[in-house]
Amino acid sequence: MLIYNVTTKVNWEIHEAWLQWMKEKHLPDVMDTGCFTDVRLVRLLETDDSEGPTYAAQFHADSREQYQRYIDAFAPAMRKDVVDNWGANFISFRSLMEVVN
Repeated sequence: MLIYNVTTKVNWEIHEAWLQWMKEKHLPDVMDTGCFTDVRLVRLLETDDSEGPTYAAQFHADSREQYQRYIDAFAPAMRKDVVDNWGANFISFRSLMEVVN
């Protein structure tokens, strides 16, 4: 199993609205692609929150093919939607992990 992890630091000014949007719109939209079997949204603790909290969305894929399908067919539009809604009020980085145990 693979985990596609998107870690995002969000400005305090948009935090509440962004979190609601993630739960009600973005995460369901990503799951509706059929590329992932599960998602978790977690908040990082013991980090510097002076500029805003940090979250990680972890999407579980059964295969590299499912992940790659998301990246090729859906990721550009999903990323554009995030930027269109929140502009420069966040910063994200992405990583792909393999579950080994």
